[in-house]
Amino acid sequence: MSQAPALNPSRRAFLRGSALLMAFTLVPAARRAWADSEVDTLGTLVLAPDLPGSLRTNPYLDAWIRIAPEGITVYTGKVELGTGVKTALLQIAAERLEVSPTAITLLTADTALTPNEGYTAGSHSIFDSGTALFNAAAQVRELLMDSAGRTWGAALALLSTAEGVIHGPGGQRMAYADAVKNVDLHLYAKAESPSMPPTAFKLIGHSLQRLDIPAKVSGGPAFVQDIRLPGMLHARVIRPPRPGCTLLAFDTQAIEALSGVVHVMRDGNYLAVVARDEWQAIKAMREGYASAQWSGGQAIPESRDIHALLERLPSRRYPISHEGTPQAATELGYRARVTKQYLMHGSIGPSCAVAWFKDGSLTVWTHSQGVYPLRAGIAEMVRLPPERVRCIHAEGSGCYGHNGADDAAADAALIAMRMPGTPVRVQWMREQENLWEPYSSAMVSEVQANLDAQGRLQDWNYELWTTPHNERIVNAGRLLPARLLARPFTSAPSVPIAQPEGDGDRNAVPLYTLASTRIDMNFVTQMPFRTSAMRSLGAHINIFAIESCLDELAAKAGVDPVALRLAHLPDPRARAVIERVRDAIGWPHDSPEPGAGTGLAFARYKNIMGYCAIAVRLRVHPQTGEVRIDHVVTAVDVGKIVNPDGLRNQVEGGIVQSSSWTLYEKVAYDAGGIRSYDWSGYPILRFSQLPKKVEIHLLDQPGQPFLGAAEIVQGPMAAAIGNAVAKATGRRWLNLPLTRSEQPA
Repeated sequence: MSQAPALNPSRRAFLRGSALLMAFTLVPAARRAWADSEVDTLGTLVLAPDLPGSLRTNPYLDAWIRIAPEGITVYTGKVELGTGVKTALLQIAAERLEVSPTAITLLTADTALTPNEGYTAGSHSIFDSGTALFNAAAQVRELLMDSAGRTWGAALALLSTAEGVIHGPGGQRMAYADAVKNVDLHLYAKAESPSMPPTAFKLIGHSLQRLDIPAKVSGGPAFVQDIRLPGMLHARVIRPPRPGCTLLAFDTQAIEALSGVVHVMRDGNYLAVVARDEWQAIKAMREGYASAQWSGGQAIPESRDIHALLERLPSRRYPISHEGTPQAATELGYRARVTKQYLMHGSIGPSCAVAWFKDGSLTVWTHSQGVYPLRAGIAEMVRLPPERVRCIHAEGSGCYGHNGADDAAADAALIAMRMPGTPVRVQWMREQENLWEPYSSAMVSEVQANLDAQGRLQDWNYELWTTPHNERIVNAGRLLPARLLARPFTSAPSVPIAQPEGDGDRNAVPLYTLASTRIDMNFVTQMPFRTSAMRSLGAHINIFAIESCLDELAAKAGVDPVALRLAHLPDPRARAVIERVRDAIGWPHDSPEPGAGTGLAFARYKNIMGYCAIAVRLRVHPQTGEVRIDHVVTAVDVGKIVNPDGLRNQVEGGIVQSSSWTLYEKVAYDAGGIRSYDWSGYPILRFSQLPKKVEIHLLDQPGQPFLGAAEIVQGPMAAAIGNAVAKATGRRWLNLPLTRSEQPA
């Protein structure tokens, strides 16, 4: 890859590359008091609350679209994480500009160029950025047509566009690049955009080939790990054996004497080595690990005690939903305790970053999900003004949440600051990724619910215990390297994400009609492990618990569990996905084969985004308890579908990921430390364990808003597996993962 362009110190570039942070969220009354001072999940300032999507935070049209003689450039603050979002965003912009996708250069997440859209997370890319581009592109096209119409003295209604050219009623033609000469795109977007009927779409709703795939399948430079800059050096970090350790001794001179080593960095408890090539850096790192002597560090609990410990640790209790008046308990009730173990992101490629401190400015190439928050954290850590730090997103080989990407970027920044003028590449090793990435929190939930005499859902009591799911970068102290320095930074206080997005309580409120709810979250901040965002956050266990309870209540009442769900769902779109799955799987399906079972589950992600229903047919081996998935049927409604093939990819990926979480994954640890330091110690789904058949039904909603797709599957898939296992074994398994060793005797 070539050298990045120098930072532009102009006022316009500074405005594009800067942002303020404030709170914004839609908060129910039960949580409004504590949510008012929060930074939302995307961490961006709302300037125009009446505008759609990310236009609320970036309302100027030229933040999104640039028309120039050399072509059209479209900007987005969202990043490609392997979900195909870059392709979908290009389709949206090209559709509304009425140009070919090949006529557009799409730039993603660069703090010197693109709008600040916070994090690419929570299925918000199409929901927010896609909505912004859908409207901004349409408004830009209209402004260009108006410019041409004024030149020709022709009414706007008489003009048309095709492939970047405006056509007049008398055969006139004007290129967008000429029309823009009389237009100032630096103006606020309007709340209303020119309409376009779905029947006119030529790109939206069609499967455009992915932009990011060719380099990945051909072995070309596709990831941040592939970046090579002139004169680049290679660095490796040397981490303590566990959090809380203090460096007692280190033989710096011996490491500096090794072949190829050009620098050894020691700053408090922070250690790194820099060498001329990668293998020299690895050998120096290994010698450094052998040389370093550390104090004991923080105690680690036994894994068998973690859920009891979570309930004992100091916590803050947050009311999530207290609606209605509880009635007297009935005989048709169910109570359960559900648990989840720590999960790791398990990125297939360990984290990496490249940094270059040159002429007083620092540039960092990173696979972070949020380049703007990362820039602020790095700037604080290295004590540079934010405008002198540029973070550029480059794809990484695996993510699905807050893994080691931001910390690797901080490593690269720290080391590059010690070596002015020279680009430095930092590559983590597998054990460093596994031991130091933030995990998905272990959780405990307790559910108690009942039906009234008429079989209606009555009282719903739900309480959960969790550590944070959102330790994203809001200050330097959230960056692991910054905590290890001689002058360490302290992490900002942990604060949960407000509803309806939710944190550990994401999807804790059932979408079903209930007579009363008492739902509370116990937020534990004295964490035995560092935790942060993992795909779907608490929705994985909460939907599992809710849907398990629905099946058990149906069994107590002697009614069909699908019928019970439909009877309590007034939303026709919710009913539609369930009915499609019910019919496609041939429900009810009670196999006479021993150990076979079919289960169904439903959720609307965050209760505001995409709908998903799933049915799973599986078998449980009577001796080993091993689960084999034979058939999966799912129906999803994510509003207006942009790229059907990309959506199928996301749904299939979510099915596989959730199957792995639900059946296999957990971090292994004991008082001696983390044992899941490589793949042999962290079980994941193997190819031989994939579902044998996956059937996907896409319920398109032309003309409806984009709802996001990437995280809608994880919770319902886990719950459908759980319900199928209960049918297959005659016993409800409530501890994730669903292995016999996790279930009580």
